[in-house]
This record gives sequence, structure tokens and C-alpha cells, in this order.
Amino acid sequence: MSGAGEDGAGEGGVESMHDAEAHVPEADDELEDDLTLPERTGRAGGGVLWLVATPIGNLDDLTLRALRVLREADVVLAEDTRHTKKLLAHHGVGTPLRSLHAHTPDAKIASLVEALQAGATFALVSDAGTPVVSDPGLRLSAAARDAGVTVTVAPGASAVLAALCVSGLRADRFRFWGFLPRTAGKRATALDDLARDPVAHVLFEAPNRTVTLLEELATRVGSRRVCVCRELTKIHEEAARGTAAELAARFGTGVRGEVTIVVEASDDVATDAAEIDVDAFVAARVAAGEKPKVIAKALAAAMGTSAAEAYELVVARR
Repeated sequence: MSGAGEDGAGEGGVESMHDAEAHVPEADDELEDDLTLPERTGRAGGGVLWLVATPIGNLDDLTLRALRVLREADVVLAEDTRHTKKLLAHHGVGTPLRSLHAHTPDAKIASLVEALQAGATFALVSDAGTPVVSDPGLRLSAAARDAGVTVTVAPGASAVLAALCVSGLRADRFRFWGFLPRTAGKRATALDDLARDPVAHVLFEAPNRTVTLLEELATRVGSRRVCVCRELTKIHEEAARGTAAELAARFGTGVRGEVTIVVEASDDVATDAAEIDVDAFVAARVAAGEKPKVIAKALAAAMGTSAAEAYELVVARR
């Protein structure tokens, strides 16, 4: 998913965009999940798979071209049909909906590709934003292209670019992470990699884990500014800037709405890393269950010091 929705719909808004790691769509009794297509399919030369960007919050953020594609497609393939049904109803689109999510079996992907080869036109959407990037739609897109099907895009809303724009932070070059790994070791490695990289960074995070992520960033990126963007494109949109530590304190009582976080680019990562609070750095990693040698290696990389010196710092603080 490339967009961030909202926990509770506001004016013109879509309901919550679910965390990709936990999202398991439920059955929708009103929408049969077969692949019966209208009689107008079967075009000579094969069909087309459209990747259609949809709003990240405000339902009116849909391009005219995207609206035409959704209306003219044989089927709209959606991550959560209940979610997309609201968008189509808002714009008076009656195109049939079928589900395509992270748990869609390979056999269904194959049948969709066969229908495309036979001349069907499908519009693929995610819950919010531009599909395929950090999104289960990649499986169909890749399979269709491998099968020689025409795959094209109707671009539009993206939470990544929206957050970069409203953050006001330097981001001439940036790296998109999506959701960071949940397991302690992989997550620590990713955060260390982020801290050493001087470009700007964009991350998605669930509201109930945002403060934890900010606390983790605080031990790694020092004084580099961070922006917490929430409720993007909606009436209560907020872009809160400060250091990660300041923002962790500000949102200590909780965050409402799906969140996109931007970490500012830095010319001198080493200087920022040197300002890391070593006590907080070690404490956070001990709490995550990391071993002293692993913590010392990460601390050495962050501070630009030797592994032996970092190890002594770690042992002294455990």
C-alpha cells in the first residue's frame, strides 16, 4: 500500500487503511468472488491490467482518468472489496468488484492472468494510494507482465509523496521503507541501516506502534528532524515536526489515524549519530532482547567508534 488511510472516516474520507502485516479480509456476502465477466470481454490482442491510484483519505482525490478507467473496466480488483465499494459508490461507479489480497491463492492469480490474456480489462486498486508498492497487487502485476499482458498505470495519490510535501523537511533524495520488520533482530538492523543513510526516509506505521517507533528512532537519528504525518488529505490533517524524542513525548498518550513518518535528510550523519543518548540506545535494545555483542556492534556503527569501546559502554549500562 502506498497510501495511509484514517482510523475513522472524516469529511470525504475513507475508513481505516489496515496494516498490511495484519490485514485478513473478511468475506463480503454481497460480492461473489468468482470470475464471471461481462460479454464485452474477449478483445483481440489481449486485455489490459490498469494499476489505479485511489484516494489516501479524501474520496474526491481521484483523477478524471482513474475514474474513467474504473467505470470502463470489466472488473475492479480490490484489496478489501468493502472498503473500495464505498469509493465506487461515492463516484457512482457500478463496475463489479472482486477481491485480490495478500492471501489470494496462486490458482486465482493464474485464472486472472488467463482472463487478461483472453481480453479482459481489470482495474487493480489498493485500499488507499498507489497499488503494487508495498502492496499485495504486485503478484498479479508481475504475473501479468510475465505473461505478455499489457500493464499500465493511472497515477494519482500517494501517501509517500504527500508526506514528503507537507513535512517541510529536506528530502531531495529519499528512501521508502513501508512497514519496518516486527522481529527484534531484523527491525534493529533496518533501523541501524536507516540511521547510517543520509537521505530522507519515509515509513508507514500503525497508530498503536507509532510512539515505540519514535523512541527507537530517537536512539539512532539524534537531532535529525522527524515529521509525523497523520490524517493526510482530511479535515484534521496534521504534520508534527521535531526530533524523534520530542515527538515521542508529544504523542505519548497515543496517536489517532494511520501514520506516515518522514526522517529528514542529513549532510553529516556521523555528527548526528554522535549525539545519540547512549543510555537510551542501550536500554531500548536490552528491552528488545538483543545480546550485548549485537548492541555493541550497532552502537559502534552509530557512533563511529571501535567495537571494543562500544562493548565497554554497553556492559557498563546493562
